Amino acid sequence: MADLTKAEEQQVEKSLDEEVEETPHTSEVDSGIGCEGDSSTSGTVHSTENEKEVDGGNQDDRAKRKNLDPEDEPPKKVRETGHGQTVAAHYNELQEVGLEKRSQSRIFYLRNFNNWTKSVLIGEFIDRVRRKKSDITVLDLGCGKGGDLLKWKKGRIKKLVCTDIADISVQQCKQRYEDMKARCRYNEHIFDAEFIQADSTKDLLSSKYNDPDMRFDICSCQFVYHYSFETYEQADMMLKNACGNLSPGGYFIGTTPNSFELVKRLEASQTNSFGNDVYSVKFEKKGEYPLFGCKYDFHLEEVVDVPEFLVYFPLLEELVSDKPDDYEHAKEFIKDGKAKLPLGTLSKSEWEATSIYLVFAFEKQL
Repeated sequence: MADLTKAEEQQVEKSLDEEVEETPHTSEVDSGIGCEGDSSTSGTVHSTENEKEVDGGNQDDRAKRKNLDPEDEPPKKVRETGHGQTVAAHYNELQEVGLEKRSQSRIFYLRNFNNWTKSVLIGEFIDRVRRKKSDITVLDLGCGKGGDLLKWKKGRIKKLVCTDIADISVQQCKQRYEDMKARCRYNEHIFDAEFIQADSTKDLLSSKYNDPDMRFDICSCQFVYHYSFETYEQADMMLKNACGNLSPGGYFIGTTPNSFELVKRLEASQTNSFGNDVYSVKFEKKGEYPLFGCKYDFHLEEVVDVPEFLVYFPLLEELVSDKPDDYEHAKEFIKDGKAKLPLGTLSKSEWEATSIYLVFAFEKQL
């Protein structure tokens, strides 16, 4: 999802945050992040009360999981080259445009709704942490150009670490933070921040922190984690970066494409692709969906045009909970064809595009 520009942040975010303040902080969030305004749309609702617990990181158990079946891994050549540079180049080349041009975009309301949804999610878990402590430290894993900076400022956090694979995006995020800091009034609070350009699917972030032993209360990973499912090793490294430095009782939150929804729409299509005038998804073939390396090409009007990888969410749950037996069960779950959901009622191009996503929240064990 593309970030909002500085002008949009100051004009749009204010109204969105006001809506968040008026919205009760319930624990329910849509599995599909829909567009606003159409009462005829529907989607599955998941409750984050059933947050999964994150183990402290048993390396022996994780090592067991590396004995994967050959069909679960993509070809070695793909693993070596990867798609990181493709992703970085794509987001580095995205140009920021003015509010007037954005307001004329066919996905203007979709982007505003997605932004509002992130505001609710972030606000909910900042509130949860603040019930236990006042000084909050956050890792923004895949920060992009800094589209969530104002959300963290509004949440009155103490420290933010922003990291992204795209170096230009990190530079723009840092500049956006400096501009925000310069606009602060006398005695107005703003968090401290550090910025890191790195491939979180391959680099261990803790070695790059100013303080390698720093602990986070929240790790936010918005529209990014699916890039790590190219291989098991990359998904595991991303998870280590997300949860390895989380404090006990801390939260790993985020948004990622819903594999159930993607496969359902693919199987309902007459070809290897589906979509509408706003978005399109194209798989290499139907019927075979390996746990890692299941690539598809995703295009979202004006903002995204890059390969992604299918994230089978029950597998992500097991990777987080670090239970190898359940991991093996997840593999059988796919092979048995049980990962099917009934067809829902969808309407409007924007709803179809945004309802392929789900939000998640995991809590680290005490």
